[in-house]
Amino acid sequence: MGEPSRRTTIIAALHQSGLYARMARQKPLLCKMHMTARLEFDKRPLRPRETRFIWSDEIKIELFGLKEKCHVWRKPGSIPTVKHGGGNIMLWGCFTAAGTGRLVRIEGKMDGAMYREILDENLLQSAQDLILGVAQPDPGLEPDLNILRRDLKIAVQQRSPSNLTDLERICGEEWEELPKYRCAKLVVS
Repeated sequence: MGEPSRRTTIIAALHQSGLYARMARQKPLLCKMHMTARLEFDKRPLRPRETRFIWSDEIKIELFGLKEKCHVWRKPGSIPTVKHGGGNIMLWGCFTAAGTGRLVRIEGKMDGAMYREILDENLLQSAQDLILGVAQPDPGLEPDLNILRRDLKIAVQQRSPSNLTDLERICGEEWEELPKYRCAKLVVS
């Protein structure tokens, strides 16, 4: 029986083979049908009516940090960690080419009845506030239109909320401050 290999020996062998530790990319799992549909959606010209669409989506925002993994070399105990992100909140929001609509917190587990209630109470009011009429759910596999997941999460984490109440308040403030031109650019692109 040979001696057990040391970790450094294994890592050196992997490096000689051209393999290195890296962060895994997070991207949607797309089949050929999804790719074709996205390409057709992107290629078609925007009709004036489509600038009146309301895009809606739900999002989970972690209190401490984006839900992304980070690999670092450090001494034990030099960077404090918080297990499970320190808590999170679920939000529903909508936006149009004219700007952002309402952003509401989802309490508990969302089911069909709760989703209909959120739409009844918030989607129609947002349409009236933005003087619009057509509702369009946000395509979850279309990252360019996902303003909630990209812009809002980054803006909130830059302000470093300290508790869930603070997180909800900051989300509301950042949502209202998202520029109208950014929403219009996302819809037109």
